[in-house]
Amino acid sequence: MAIVKTDRHPDLPPPASQTGVVGWLRENLFSSPLNIILTIIAAFIAWEALSTFLSYTLIHANFAGETKADCTDTGACWVFIKARFGQDMYGFYPPEERWRVDVGYVLAAIGLFFVLSDFVKNKKWPAIYLFGFVPVACFFLFHGGYFGLEVVETSQWGGLFLTLVLASVSIFVALPLGIVLALGRRSDMPIVRMMCVGFIELIRGVPLITVLFMASVMLPLFLPEGVNFDKLIRALVGMSLFSAAYMAEVVRGGLQAIPKGQMEAAKSLGLGYWKAMGLIVLPQALKIAIPSIVNTFIGLFKDTTLVLIIGLLDLLSIIKAGTTDKNWIGTATEGYVFVAAVFWVFCFSMSRYSIWLENKLHTGHKR
Repeated sequence: MAIVKTDRHPDLPPPASQTGVVGWLRENLFSSPLNIILTIIAAFIAWEALSTFLSYTLIHANFAGETKADCTDTGACWVFIKARFGQDMYGFYPPEERWRVDVGYVLAAIGLFFVLSDFVKNKKWPAIYLFGFVPVACFFLFHGGYFGLEVVETSQWGGLFLTLVLASVSIFVALPLGIVLALGRRSDMPIVRMMCVGFIELIRGVPLITVLFMASVMLPLFLPEGVNFDKLIRALVGMSLFSAAYMAEVVRGGLQAIPKGQMEAAKSLGLGYWKAMGLIVLPQALKIAIPSIVNTFIGLFKDTTLVLIIGLLDLLSIIKAGTTDKNWIGTATEGYVFVAAVFWVFCFSMSRYSIWLENKLHTGHKR
């Protein structure tokens, strides 16, 4: 008697050797004899480099002690960073007043959390707090002279504190100014368009070092007699204008990616130019330009190290100055590794947030 099975057999899963981690390794690293050889060689080189790095920075490193004499030659002398950590973080800010810097950090961190996260849906009040209250509060805290706080001149600011001040203020100014310049460059008014084009091309045509020199040396020559700007303010002006010129081109690229029909549709609804730009065009343009905007921010954050040429001691400069101390000769490697790690943390954080924001706002432009 014959038995005929009419039920469909369930599909079998693909072989484990073709999916998951094993499948990826077979396809990308071990797909041919040549790839196998190259993979083994690359793995050997990576293992040697990583093991040497970990041995020097962690396994045989020196963490205990107070002076260079407490370090051995077998590994990194992290005692250098430990002993000078306060100066690396705050510069020459008076130790008894450093709590003011910490309070400013906390205020800014609270604002950033509520503005950048999804914890609060309505960003109006968090944005007013972050961009309105925090800068004013930080100015009074950092500089002093009010509410019984001792005045701390900007010449005493330094280290990571100065780096964060330079980067945050320049970013805060560069983005809105860049948007205005981008709109001006696309304006139908010839004078406005020519002024914006001239400014953008002039700034983009010279290196940042030149702009910093101009802001530090030439700017006072154009001011009335007796009027003088603080050196830090000059650096902030130069860096903000320099970054704004690049930001303008980034925003202009985003604006050009928006179809003209968007503006035409906005006008057909009775919206004026500024409402159409603010409510329809700019949000879409800025969303498209997020990777380039964050890339400009990252570049600006790293460019803060150039303020050394006008006498400001940022994190890199103050570490470099510490390595020239006769008591810490031979610790340059540890100092530069520490600076690289700090910059990597901040830049990588900005990069990851950019990716998260892109995915959150993805509505069809991504391909």
